[in-house]
Amino acid sequence: MIRSLWTAATGMQAQQLEQDVVANNLSNVNTVGFKKSRADFQDLMYQISTKAGSETSSGNQMTVGIEVGMGVKPVATQKIFSQGDYQSTGNPFDWAIEGDGFFQLDNNGETVYTRAGNFKINKDGVVSTTEGLKLIPEVSVPTNTVTFTLDSGGTWTATDANGTALATGRLELAKFINPAGLSSSGRNLFAKTESSGEPVTGNPGDNGLGTTSQNFLEMSNVNVVDEMVKMIVGQRAYEINSKAITTADNMLEVTNNLKR
Repeated sequence: MIRSLWTAATGMQAQQLEQDVVANNLSNVNTVGFKKSRADFQDLMYQISTKAGSETSSGNQMTVGIEVGMGVKPVATQKIFSQGDYQSTGNPFDWAIEGDGFFQLDNNGETVYTRAGNFKINKDGVVSTTEGLKLIPEVSVPTNTVTFTLDSGGTWTATDANGTALATGRLELAKFINPAGLSSSGRNLFAKTESSGEPVTGNPGDNGLGTTSQNFLEMSNVNVVDEMVKMIVGQRAYEINSKAITTADNMLEVTNNLKR
Protein backbone atom coordinates (compact mmCIF):
# COMPACT_ATOMS: atom_id res chain seq x y z
CA MET A 1 0.00 0.00 0.00
CA ILE A 2 2.81 2.43 0.87
CA ARG A 3 4.36 1.66 -2.54
CA SER A 4 1.45 3.28 -4.39
CA LEU A 5 1.87 6.47 -2.34
CA TRP A 6 5.47 6.91 -3.47
CA THR A 7 4.72 5.83 -7.04
CA ALA A 8 1.98 8.43 -7.42
CA ALA A 9 4.25 11.03 -5.84
CA THR A 10 6.81 10.51 -8.62
CA GLY A 11 4.01 11.10 -11.11
CA MET A 12 3.13 14.43 -9.48
CA GLN A 13 6.78 15.51 -9.52
CA ALA A 14 7.09 14.56 -13.19
CA GLN A 15 3.99 16.54 -14.16
CA GLN A 16 5.29 19.52 -12.21
CA LEU A 17 8.41 19.49 -14.39
CA GLU A 18 6.20 19.17 -17.48
CA GLN A 19 4.32 22.31 -16.45
CA ASP A 20 7.60 24.14 -15.84
CA VAL A 21 8.75 23.31 -19.38
CA VAL A 22 5.40 24.33 -20.90
CA ALA A 23 5.42 27.60 -18.95
CA ASN A 24 8.91 28.44 -20.25
CA ASN A 25 7.83 27.69 -23.81
CA LEU A 26 4.77 29.92 -23.53
CA SER A 27 6.71 32.75 -21.90
CA ASN A 28 9.03 32.80 -24.93
CA VAL A 29 6.34 32.65 -27.60
CA ASN A 30 7.51 36.02 -29.00
CA THR A 31 11.25 35.56 -28.41
CA VAL A 32 13.23 35.82 -31.66
CA GLY A 33 14.95 32.54 -32.58
CA PHE A 34 13.65 30.69 -29.49
CA LYS A 35 13.45 26.90 -29.69
CA LYS A 36 10.87 25.10 -27.59
CA SER A 37 11.73 22.32 -25.15
CA ARG A 38 10.13 18.96 -24.46
CA ALA A 39 10.34 16.97 -21.25
CA ASP A 40 11.25 13.30 -21.70
CA PHE A 41 10.37 10.69 -19.07
CA GLN A 42 11.20 7.05 -18.28
CA ASP A 43 9.53 4.49 -16.06
CA LEU A 44 11.44 3.51 -12.93
CA MET A 45 12.61 0.05 -11.86
CA TYR A 46 10.12 -2.80 -11.40
CA GLN A 47 9.59 -5.02 -8.41
CA ILE A 48 9.39 -8.56 -9.81
CA SER A 49 7.42 -11.08 -7.77
CA THR A 50 7.29 -13.76 -10.46
CA LYS A 51 9.49 -13.84 -13.52
CA ALA A 52 7.97 -14.62 -16.90
CA GLY A 53 9.08 -18.06 -18.05
CA SER A 54 9.56 -19.45 -14.56
CA GLU A 55 8.39 -22.98 -13.86
CA THR A 56 5.19 -23.64 -11.94
CA SER A 57 4.69 -26.37 -9.34
CA SER A 58 3.03 -28.52 -11.97
CA GLY A 59 6.03 -28.27 -14.26
CA ASN A 60 4.50 -25.80 -16.71
CA GLN A 61 6.06 -22.49 -17.71
CA MET A 62 4.63 -19.10 -16.75
CA THR A 63 3.69 -17.18 -19.89
CA VAL A 64 3.71 -13.86 -18.03
CA GLY A 65 5.09 -12.73 -14.70
CA ILE A 66 4.19 -10.27 -11.96
CA GLU A 67 6.01 -6.95 -12.26
CA VAL A 68 4.96 -3.80 -10.41
CA GLY A 69 6.44 -0.50 -11.52
CA MET A 70 7.79 2.08 -9.09
CA GLY A 71 6.81 5.23 -10.97
CA VAL A 72 8.35 7.69 -13.39
CA LYS A 73 11.41 9.91 -13.60
CA PRO A 74 12.40 12.82 -15.87
CA VAL A 75 15.50 12.10 -17.96
CA ALA A 76 15.84 15.10 -20.27
CA THR A 77 14.48 18.43 -21.42
CA GLN A 78 15.17 18.32 -25.13
CA LYS A 79 15.35 21.38 -27.39
CA ILE A 80 13.32 21.01 -30.59
CA PHE A 81 15.10 22.77 -33.44
CA SER A 82 12.25 22.88 -35.91
CA GLN A 83 11.97 26.00 -38.05
CA GLY A 84 10.08 28.95 -36.59
CA ASP A 85 7.83 31.27 -38.58
CA TYR A 86 9.41 34.15 -40.49
CA GLN A 87 8.49 37.77 -39.91
CA SER A 88 9.22 40.52 -42.42
CA THR A 89 10.70 43.59 -40.72
CA GLY A 90 12.22 45.76 -43.45
CA ASN A 91 15.33 46.19 -41.29
CA PRO A 92 18.53 45.48 -43.29
CA PHE A 93 20.22 44.11 -40.15
CA ASP A 94 17.50 41.57 -39.40
CA TRP A 95 18.65 38.23 -40.80
CA ALA A 96 17.03 34.81 -40.77
CA ILE A 97 18.55 31.40 -41.47
CA GLU A 98 16.47 29.18 -43.76
CA GLY A 99 17.54 25.66 -42.87
CA ASP A 100 20.28 24.32 -40.60
CA GLY A 101 22.88 26.47 -38.95
CA PHE A 102 23.67 29.03 -36.30
CA PHE A 103 25.20 32.48 -36.29
CA GLN A 104 28.55 32.48 -34.47
CA LEU A 105 29.24 35.12 -31.81
CA ASP A 106 32.30 36.14 -29.81
CA ASN A 107 31.50 36.09 -26.09
CA ASN A 108 34.72 37.32 -24.45
CA GLY A 109 36.84 34.88 -26.43
CA GLU A 110 34.35 32.01 -26.30
CA THR A 111 32.36 31.16 -29.41
CA VAL A 112 28.63 30.89 -28.76
CA TYR A 113 25.80 30.24 -31.17
CA THR A 114 22.37 31.70 -31.86
CA ARG A 115 19.43 31.51 -34.25
CA ALA A 116 18.32 35.05 -33.38
CA GLY A 117 19.27 37.39 -36.22
CA ASN A 118 18.11 40.73 -34.80
CA PHE A 119 21.48 42.46 -35.09
CA LYS A 120 22.52 46.08 -34.56
CA ILE A 121 25.55 48.24 -35.37
CA ASN A 122 27.75 49.42 -32.51
CA LYS A 123 29.60 52.75 -32.35
CA ASP A 124 32.49 51.29 -34.38
CA GLY A 125 30.20 50.12 -37.18
CA VAL A 126 30.53 46.45 -36.22
CA VAL A 127 27.43 44.24 -36.48
CA SER A 128 26.61 42.97 -32.98
CA THR A 129 23.81 41.69 -30.80
CA THR A 130 21.91 43.90 -28.38
CA GLU A 131 24.42 42.95 -25.68
CA GLY A 132 27.39 43.80 -27.88
CA LEU A 133 28.47 40.29 -28.93
CA LYS A 134 30.16 40.52 -32.32
CA LEU A 135 29.65 38.17 -35.24
CA ILE A 136 32.35 35.69 -36.24
CA PRO A 137 33.79 36.53 -38.74
CA GLU A 138 33.38 40.23 -37.98
CA VAL A 139 31.12 42.35 -40.19
CA SER A 140 32.30 45.99 -40.20
CA VAL A 141 30.12 48.61 -41.89
CA PRO A 142 31.90 51.83 -43.06
CA THR A 143 30.52 55.12 -41.70
CA ASN A 144 29.50 56.50 -45.12
CA THR A 145 27.46 53.40 -46.00
CA VAL A 146 24.06 54.19 -47.49
CA THR A 147 22.92 50.70 -48.51
CA PHE A 148 23.73 47.37 -46.90
CA THR A 149 22.70 44.17 -48.67
CA LEU A 150 22.97 40.48 -47.78
CA ASP A 151 22.23 37.71 -50.28
CA SER A 152 21.10 34.13 -49.67
CA GLY A 153 24.69 32.87 -49.84
CA GLY A 154 25.76 35.14 -46.99
CA THR A 155 27.66 37.66 -49.12
CA TRP A 156 27.22 41.18 -47.76
CA THR A 157 28.00 44.46 -49.44
CA ALA A 158 28.09 48.01 -48.09
CA THR A 159 27.69 50.74 -50.74
CA ASP A 160 27.73 54.53 -50.69
CA ALA A 161 25.30 57.01 -52.23
CA ASN A 162 26.85 56.52 -55.69
CA GLY A 163 26.45 52.75 -55.52
CA THR A 164 30.16 52.18 -55.05
CA ALA A 165 31.03 49.17 -52.92
CA LEU A 166 32.84 50.29 -49.78
CA ALA A 167 33.24 46.89 -48.14
CA THR A 168 32.19 43.33 -48.77
CA GLY A 169 32.47 39.95 -47.07
CA ARG A 170 30.69 36.69 -46.45
CA LEU A 171 28.98 35.29 -43.39
CA GLU A 172 29.98 31.95 -41.89
CA LEU A 173 27.47 29.66 -40.16
CA ALA A 174 27.98 26.63 -37.92
CA LYS A 175 25.98 23.44 -37.55
CA PHE A 176 26.12 20.47 -35.19
CA ILE A 177 25.44 16.78 -35.65
CA ASN A 178 23.34 16.86 -32.45
CA PRO A 179 21.99 20.39 -31.90
CA ALA A 180 19.73 19.09 -29.12
CA GLY A 181 22.93 18.46 -27.15
CA LEU A 182 23.82 22.16 -27.07
CA SER A 183 23.73 23.90 -23.70
CA SER A 184 21.17 26.70 -23.40
CA SER A 185 22.95 29.73 -21.95
CA GLY A 186 19.99 32.10 -21.95
CA ARG A 187 19.94 35.38 -23.93
CA ASN A 188 19.17 33.37 -27.10
CA LEU A 189 22.63 31.77 -26.89
CA PHE A 190 23.83 28.19 -27.09
CA ALA A 191 27.19 26.68 -26.18
CA LYS A 192 28.75 23.48 -27.50
CA THR A 193 29.05 20.42 -25.28
CA GLU A 194 30.52 16.93 -25.55
CA SER A 195 27.05 15.75 -26.56
CA SER A 196 26.56 18.29 -29.35
CA GLY A 197 29.86 17.46 -31.02
CA GLU A 198 32.21 19.92 -32.65
CA PRO A 199 30.76 22.63 -34.92
CA VAL A 200 30.99 22.26 -38.68
CA THR A 201 31.43 25.71 -40.19
CA GLY A 202 30.92 27.01 -43.70
CA ASN A 203 29.22 29.63 -45.80
CA PRO A 204 25.42 29.78 -46.07
CA GLY A 205 24.14 27.34 -48.67
CA ASP A 206 27.26 25.16 -48.59
CA ASN A 207 27.61 21.63 -47.17
CA GLY A 208 24.00 21.40 -45.99
CA LEU A 209 23.99 24.76 -44.20
CA GLY A 210 20.93 26.96 -44.52
CA THR A 211 20.71 30.14 -46.56
CA THR A 212 20.30 33.67 -45.23
CA SER A 213 17.38 36.07 -45.74
CA GLN A 214 17.76 39.79 -45.16
CA ASN A 215 14.91 41.90 -43.70
CA PHE A 216 13.43 38.83 -41.99
CA LEU A 217 13.51 37.36 -38.49
CA GLU A 218 12.92 33.76 -37.44
CA MET A 219 10.44 33.85 -34.60
CA SER A 220 9.85 31.31 -31.84
CA ASN A 221 8.80 27.81 -32.94
CA VAL A 222 6.37 27.53 -30.01
CA ASN A 223 2.85 26.50 -31.05
CA VAL A 224 0.52 28.04 -28.47
CA VAL A 225 -2.30 25.56 -29.12
CA ASP A 226 0.00 22.56 -28.65
CA GLU A 227 1.41 24.01 -25.42
CA MET A 228 -2.07 24.71 -24.05
CA VAL A 229 -3.09 21.11 -24.77
CA LYS A 230 0.08 19.89 -22.99
CA MET A 231 -0.79 22.12 -20.05
CA ILE A 232 -4.29 20.65 -19.78
CA VAL A 233 -3.03 17.06 -20.13
CA GLY A 234 -0.34 17.71 -17.52
CA GLN A 235 -2.84 19.27 -15.14
CA ARG A 236 -5.18 16.29 -15.43
CA ALA A 237 -2.30 13.85 -14.98
CA TYR A 238 -1.26 15.74 -11.85
CA GLU A 239 -4.83 15.51 -10.52
CA ILE A 240 -5.02 11.79 -11.32
CA ASN A 241 -1.82 11.10 -9.41
CA SER A 242 -3.08 13.14 -6.45
CA LYS A 243 -6.27 11.03 -6.56
CA ALA A 244 -4.13 7.88 -6.45
CA ILE A 245 -2.42 9.19 -3.30
CA THR A 246 -5.79 10.04 -1.73
CA THR A 247 -7.15 6.58 -2.59
CA ALA A 248 -4.09 4.84 -1.13
CA ASP A 249 -4.43 6.95 2.00
CA ASN A 250 -8.12 6.00 2.32
CA MET A 251 -7.23 2.32 2.00
CA LEU A 252 -4.59 2.72 4.72
CA GLU A 253 -7.21 4.36 6.91
CA VAL A 254 -9.54 1.41 6.42
CA THR A 255 -6.71 -0.94 7.34
CA ASN A 256 -5.90 1.07 10.46
CA ASN A 257 -9.53 0.94 11.56
CA LEU A 258 -9.83 -2.82 11.32
CA LYS A 259 -10.90 -4.46 14.59
CA ARG A 260 -11.07 -8.07 15.65
